Amino acid sequence: MEIREFKSLLPKGKAVLGFDYGEKRLGVAVSDLLLLTANPLTIIQRTSWDKDLAQIKKIIAEKEVGGLVFGLPLQMNGEKGETVAKVEQFTSKLAKEIDLPYIFWDERLSSKAVENFLISEVDMSRAKRKQKLDANAAAYILQGFLDALAYC
Repeated sequence: MEIREFKSLLPKGKAVLGFDYGEKRLGVAVSDLLLLTANPLTIIQRTSWDKDLAQIKKIIAEKEVGGLVFGLPLQMNGEKGETVAKVEQFTSKLAKEIDLPYIFWDERLSSKAVENFLISEVDMSRAKRKQKLDANAAAYILQGFLDALAYC
């Protein structure tokens, strides 16, 4: 889906959830209702599909979500790698359960950028960074998307 199509399907006054996919953890961020800012929300510790799905559905209901953005971990040359297939498979499965528009967003270097920020600007310890990294990476991905959305 292209960004303009996603924007046309997004209900007014609804937030967007951003995801940083991982096999063990799913970083989650949420936008404000004006679609201006992304905020880290939580990290879902992946245990089973049913539990993951229940947590995502709960967040969608609580945060008035109207659309989903999934970070797509393309390789540096822009090609799809092994992890992209896993993200696409997860998203396809989720789309069968949740009737909301979704879009993929290039997430190259998002985790590295967030980790560098947490080290240099916040001086956060390694243990604390590990706890915060996935949700902050999701916010970084979502903010990039929101910035692009504002100009289309």
